[in-house]
Amino acid sequence: MRTAVDRIGRGKERQVNARFSAMASHYLFEAELCNPASGWEKGQVEKNVQDARHRLWQPMPRVPSLEALNDWLEQRCRELWQQIPHGLRPGTIEDTRVEEARCLMPMPRLFDGFVEYTKRVSPTCLIHLERNRYSVPASFANRPVSLRVYPERIVVAAEGQIVCEHHRIIERSHDGPGRTVYDWRHYLAVIQRKPGALRNGAPFTELPEAFKRLQQHLLRKPGGDREMVEILSLVLQHDEQVVLTAVETALQGGVPTKVHILNLLQAG
Repeated sequence: MRTAVDRIGRGKERQVNARFSAMASHYLFEAELCNPASGWEKGQVEKNVQDARHRLWQPMPRVPSLEALNDWLEQRCRELWQQIPHGLRPGTIEDTRVEEARCLMPMPRLFDGFVEYTKRVSPTCLIHLERNRYSVPASFANRPVSLRVYPERIVVAAEGQIVCEHHRIIERSHDGPGRTVYDWRHYLAVIQRKPGALRNGAPFTELPEAFKRLQQHLLRKPGGDREMVEILSLVLQHDEQVVLTAVETALQGGVPTKVHILNLLQAG
């Protein structure tokens, strides 16, 4: 299991992954690792897993999200615990669980479970993971960062702080090209130096609708690129939704200029 072991040595020698060791220390357990491709070493476990799969996944549930699936799975397990005899002790599995729970230590806070990689940000402010690319703030271009991979999201950290995060793309098919996920805010420092990049830059194709309408107005006049960049950069100093509201008000009033938008922000 690569999420647990980085390198297999002679015999039972293992180089355990740092994050797996941290989880073991957090929950106070000692891992016993089997040899690769040696299912007979844990035959009873494999049989129990097979039996549990038949009980749980027939029929297959239909759920709208991973969170809903986990909720259903927890509820289904609890139902089965109340039905299945323990086998070695009187009563059901649930009866034994309740009895043992009185002797267990209190549960600590949840472990922050992620797989961590060191990545170097590309000159175009992207990092690669599983054939996909994700944007990172331009100030970290050509620099190493820590990439923390969760089941549903990725988090980029550097210099002791969280830099950004994205929804993780998980594709079943490996036939097509990977996808690129941009956050236009990550490229504000770039267009401040090169305003012309705003016109055809891929990160800015998904600007909020109010910004797109404003851009159409401003690019018709000289210096419109620079003015649009300065307005977009207001989200670094003000709440983005407040800036969008000011932009929409300026568009409705027929005065889509930076000065008017600044006045609306100050008045608001």
